[in-house]
Amino acid sequence: MKKLESDLILKTVPAKAGKTTNRTRTLTPVRLEQQDKQEREDLASRTETPFGTQSLLRGLQIMEILSSFPNGCPLAKLVELCGMNKSTTHRLLQGLQSAGYVTSAPTPGSYRLTTKCVAIGEKALDSLNIIHVAANHLEALNIDTGETVNLSFREGDHAILIYKLESTIGMIRTRAYIGQHLPMYCSAMGKIFLAYDHPARFTRYWHENRERIVPVTSSTITDEQAMRDELAAIRANGFALDREENGLGIWCIAAPIFNIRKQAEYAVSVAVSTARFSEAGQAKLIERVRQTAERITRELAG
Repeated sequence: MKKLESDLILKTVPAKAGKTTNRTRTLTPVRLEQQDKQEREDLASRTETPFGTQSLLRGLQIMEILSSFPNGCPLAKLVELCGMNKSTTHRLLQGLQSAGYVTSAPTPGSYRLTTKCVAIGEKALDSLNIIHVAANHLEALNIDTGETVNLSFREGDHAILIYKLESTIGMIRTRAYIGQHLPMYCSAMGKIFLAYDHPARFTRYWHENRERIVPVTSSTITDEQAMRDELAAIRANGFALDREENGLGIWCIAAPIFNIRKQAEYAVSVAVSTARFSEAGQAKLIERVRQTAERITRELAG
């Protein structure tokens, strides 16, 4: 033991002013571990991301993963998806539970989000003026057509669904939900945002997402030139179609809603079954969607 401690003499203690001493202080294994831990914490605090602490970002990551598991996610699966060890994941879950954002799911060892997250999401949506402006027009479209009506805006490389009215005739219920991130290359509303964006941004989007632009169905457009032709047609006609490109049996019609700067900031769409699309009259449905988008645009402009 004496030999071990003598090997751990790392630093000399400087003498106080006016005094002379040759004494040294040894760092025992315990003291050495404490010093290393403090140095690591200091380094972490100096390199911390400006957007928040590491724990905060990890907690948000867990919440995002849980949002895809409405019936609960097993702890082992959560550990796998978030890339953290089990003890860290469990500690963060306990913190989220104590704050009321996460709760245990019916299946033992699983976790899910609470309705507190829904309340926050609702408040965020209420802050969007577009909802107050568009709601009456979207309800009129829903009643008039009887079909599912959606409203979205662009965020990054996705169309975010912010409002939805289910079909009143009970023909279909789509899988779409408020807050869903829709891929832009295979959804009608997403193609609206691509069509009315600057060409350079489309090029960037296509190249940066190339590995994720894959066929969802046999109708999905995955060729860049074919998509450029599609977007040109959308701009010429004023509407976009999803021809079973994001799911079999469902067609979508979307039209742009422009802000005061003439930018396509939002998109409105109607989702119909393939059979219904032919029965209801394609031209009639397309015109109703376009008219709704134009009315909302005019009201936004004041």
